[in-house]
Amino acid sequence: MPRKLFLATATLVLPLAVLLFAQWPLRDLLQAFSREANDLAQIIFAFYIAVAVTWASREGTHLAAGESHLQPGGGARWRRWAVLACVAPWAAFVLWTSSAFVWNSLVQFERFGETSNPGYFAIKLALWLMLVLALADACIAPFRRRADSR
Repeated sequence: MPRKLFLATATLVLPLAVLLFAQWPLRDLLQAFSREANDLAQIIFAFYIAVAVTWASREGTHLAAGESHLQPGGGARWRRWAVLACVAPWAAFVLWTSSAFVWNSLVQFERFGETSNPGYFAIKLALWLMLVLALADACIAPFRRRADSR
């Protein structure tokens, strides 16, 4: 996975924090735009998580089972093949089953239910992004050099 994509996505934490913090003053002091800030924060959070989950898994910090990647021998290589065997079918299945759901949302420019603001379709697109990144990383992982595996 391109490191620059993950690093660029990490910067989304800053506007996310600002939007989440701004909701209170917008709601209580300005009495406007707090829902819009929430809608935008949801979109940013969806894309942030879509990329962060794959990055954390690649770095061995997400759902890592102990320190098995530090054991000598072929444990790390075997584990990468096991991840491929589990993640690839799951990601492909969810991509396939969600395709009509996400496509319809995109074509209709689905709106947030509470505010009727456009953009809810972007959250569904983030699902596809997460699945494509997870699938690509799982497919590439078994062929990475050992030093590059984390």
